This record gives sequence, C-alpha cells and structure tokens, in this order.
Amino acid sequence: MSTAPTPTSSLTSAALHQLVQEGRAPRLLDVRTPGEFRTAHIPGSYNVPLSTLREHRAELLAHLDEDVVLVCRSGQRAAQAEKALSEAGLPNLRVLEGGIVAWETAGAPVNRGPERWDMERQVRLVAGSIVLATGLVGVLVPGAHLIGTAVGAGLTYAALSNSCAMGVLLSKLPYNRGPRPDIRTVIAELRRAP
Repeated sequence: MSTAPTPTSSLTSAALHQLVQEGRAPRLLDVRTPGEFRTAHIPGSYNVPLSTLREHRAELLAHLDEDVVLVCRSGQRAAQAEKALSEAGLPNLRVLEGGIVAWETAGAPVNRGPERWDMERQVRLVAGSIVLATGLVGVLVPGAHLIGTAVGAGLTYAALSNSCAMGVLLSKLPYNRGPRPDIRTVIAELRRAP
C-alpha cells in the first residue's frame, strides 16, 4: 500500500502579516539564493538557501522546533524545502503562498538591498537570447536553429517537472551567489532568535 504525499500546508501573506503584527511571527526561512535574499526579504527572516537546507537539514532540525514558514520567490522552492524538512521529521511546516512576490503585492514590509534581476527574469533573458541568436544564425548556418529547439524542449521539461536546469546553472554565477551562508552562522542566528 503506497502512502500519498502530504499536501503542502500554506499560509497567505495576509495571515502571516497579521501574525507578525501581533508579535506571534513563526520562524521564517527564506530558501532563495543569497543574492535574491539581499535584494528583498521579509524582516526577521533567515536566509537558508535550498541547497544548504537540503545538505544540512539534520543539523537544522534541532533549531527548528516551533512553527516554520518557508519563503521563496513564488512558493516552488519553498515547497521543495518543506518536503525535505518533512522527510527529516520536522512538523509544523508551512509555505508562504505566492512567496515574496505575494508578500510584496500585499504591501507587507520588506528589507531592501541592491536591486538585481530575479532568477525567473534571468532565465527568460538567457533562453530568449539563445533562441533569438540561433534563429538568426540559422539563416546562414544550417541546423543552428536546433539549439533553440533544444532550449525550448528544456523549458517545456522545466515546466512539466517543476524544475529548471538553466536556473540551477544561473544560480551558480557569482552575480547570484554572493557569500553563501555558512551553516554554523545560520545555526548561530537561529539560536539568537527570540
């Protein structure tokens, strides 16, 4: 008998904002890249990139015993983080519905840093540029357009699988990485939290 996966529990921006205003804010873990986090994040949130969270989830468990809300850009990476932490045995996990985009749209407060393009916009730029360039080059070089076709196939797979290889590759660029949070620093910050 197979067990159905537990549906992701979500929390709306309005509900989270109310909890924050009442002084009952849950622990907020932002699983975006350090670059995305520096651009804009919810005050009081902790940056634990998805890759760090997956790699060190056992170490994080001891410091995440209360309610935890996972945050990313739109909710997809946060849902992946929820799955990883659930599998490790952490209860009381919720995902911010619509992510930081919904939070900002609701007019809730954010801490802002230097402006940079989010990952989705970078993927659109790179994919579109490759398709455009190979389409133009294909006029002179037979078969070059097939590179654009491969990119289109990759984007289709990314949508169907809810993953994005191009996004993963772009996240490794220095522009997006920034200083990677050290797990000891993250744990020390979690210990200091009220």
